[in-house]
Amino acid sequence: MKVLAITNQKGGVGKTTTAVNLAASLGAEGKRVLLIDMDPQGNATTGSGIFKKEALPTVYQLLIGAATLQEVCLNTDFAFDVLPANRELAGAEVELVELEQREFRLKNALHANREQYDFVLIDCPPALNMLTVNALVAADSVLIPMQCEYYALEGLSDLVETLRKVRNHLNSRLEIEGLLRTMYNGQSTLTQQVSSELESHFGDKVYRTIVPRNVRLAEAPSYGKPVIAFDKNSKGAQAYSALAKEILERAAQ
Repeated sequence: MKVLAITNQKGGVGKTTTAVNLAASLGAEGKRVLLIDMDPQGNATTGSGIFKKEALPTVYQLLIGAATLQEVCLNTDFAFDVLPANRELAGAEVELVELEQREFRLKNALHANREQYDFVLIDCPPALNMLTVNALVAADSVLIPMQCEYYALEGLSDLVETLRKVRNHLNSRLEIEGLLRTMYNGQSTLTQQVSSELESHFGDKVYRTIVPRNVRLAEAPSYGKPVIAFDKNSKGAQAYSALAKEILERAAQ
């Protein structure tokens, strides 16, 4: 089982879009996939076709020890399972502070179910809080979606420092799985410059796959579907299918 935390401390860079569509694309490749929504906004939950109000129990109950992974887990129509989230998860932040092994709650819950899945994808909130720390401690590596903009580079250096601290104190095996360029506009000179800088700094950690700006990708969540189920011929769907294949290719090396 490979556990990937999809994270970036900057919001609006395509974390949830990547989490949902990569889960569906890996599922389409025949892999057993679990998507964990660790964001109280619950966007990965609704993007997977699950109504947040009906999705009880949630990751919140799992983290505080009130439910098992099997009790929380929901099947979707898109070849992957989901541990859903809703606003209730925001309360876990406060309650976790008082619990034993607070940083390891998600890791311990997953460890008992290691044989069940090939991939676990964790959609992290856009902040470094106890929920994100739980995701980073549970993960083998991180997938970082980012836009090729000036501020993105600044945010990336902060994120790399955060990962270094987590590696030193809580999870020595944590590494960067890859950087994914999202919402890519190939006609922009700045986009090309930032993209080149990423490649020169991070080398083969930068995925060959690039996710373009795509209307169908933006529309799919409002229908509660991954883009591969909404419009499989769209550029967005093709990009995430290519990313799934690239990840599987790397895993096989």
